[in-house]
Amino acid sequence: MALILVRAMNKKKALNGLADIERHAKLSIIGKPRKVSLKSVHDVTKRVLKQEPRDDIKIAVLVKVQESTTTSIMNLRKIHPPVHVIVISEEYPEYEDLNKEFSKSKIFDGYYSSKNKSSNSKKK
Repeated sequence: MALILVRAMNKKKALNGLADIERHAKLSIIGKPRKVSLKSVHDVTKRVLKQEPRDDIKIAVLVKVQESTTTSIMNLRKIHPPVHVIVISEEYPEYEDLNKEFSKSKIFDGYYSSKNKSSNSKKK
């Protein structure tokens, strides 16, 4: 299981990025995406990018995916979503803090899994 941080300029792009993670990267999102504060993800973003993060980002969303960190990275490298996507593995010191914040954060409204919808329509 991996944590994926999605940073976007607006809600519409964040929702498109989440859909791309499922549809095009073929990753299985577990549960609901959670909205987190930009301040809490600033340090991890800075560390991964090795530079100061963009300041036009307005929304940060965390999701858990069923696939391993390596699989997540390899699948995400093949797509180009309209958002910044950062895979956070267990090796990062911030992983535990973000995992705790994930459980306490509010659900990111507006997202629904296209995989759940298609599996429900097949049952009918």
